[in-house]
Amino acid sequence: MPLVFAGITPHAPILLPSIGKEKAEDSLEKTLDGLEQLARDLYIAKPDIIIMISPHQGVFEDTFSINAASKYTATYEQFGDLSTTHHWHGAPMFVEALSTNCHKAKLPTRFIANETLDHGSSVPLFFMTEHMKDTRIVPIGFSQLSTKAHLQFGQFLQSFIQERPERIAVIASGDLSHCLTKNSPAPHDKEGAFFDKRLMQMLETKNTVGVLTMDEKMIEAAQEWGYRSILILLGILSEINYQFKRYSYEYPFGVGYLVGNCELP
Repeated sequence: MPLVFAGITPHAPILLPSIGKEKAEDSLEKTLDGLEQLARDLYIAKPDIIIMISPHQGVFEDTFSINAASKYTATYEQFGDLSTTHHWHGAPMFVEALSTNCHKAKLPTRFIANETLDHGSSVPLFFMTEHMKDTRIVPIGFSQLSTKAHLQFGQFLQSFIQERPERIAVIASGDLSHCLTKNSPAPHDKEGAFFDKRLMQMLETKNTVGVLTMDEKMIEAAQEWGYRSILILLGILSEINYQFKRYSYEYPFGVGYLVGNCELP
């Protein structure tokens, strides 16, 4: 099976040692351990290409975005780190084939060529590819289309992946609720904890319909930034007998950070 790995990661810049420093080590130990474990799983899977679904790739109202650049660079000046730079290789031939298939299927997709990689992709990739420098990546961004459209886009990607000769991994990047405590970036709302708990329960029971039909008011109140990334991932996993394994979940700064492996048969 060309799909060899599927996982969920947070993307908070504070996780990076050049930004979080001792604060991350002290407060995010579970998350860092979870990312280390997930990176080991990815290394064992030996993917040729990583499809990176990021909330910060570029959210268009009525189209999904797919980045076709041949190389990527990430910097972190906006987070106070003026010196760190990360680089990855793109997969333009893979994206060219994907573009042809999207066009034939008349999918609402926009293909861009932006060599600047957003932190929603670069933070997880820093941990996931530390020992896989030559692995190529394909950054994808979600849209403001319906939840059903995101699931269907993932199902389309699954059919495309199945026909490819490469070994392909998919990572859904996203932070969960941003209103879990009084110290959260968004005003505290009890719906945030309900959202995170419910989402994780449904991932663990493989209740894709439940994730798809979560209460819209609860989702909005939770101030999440990863729900649609996960919906695309679940579409890719449709009809695959995976088992979700949660490696860590914590919220020391009032934002839910989830690390998990959708273990494939």
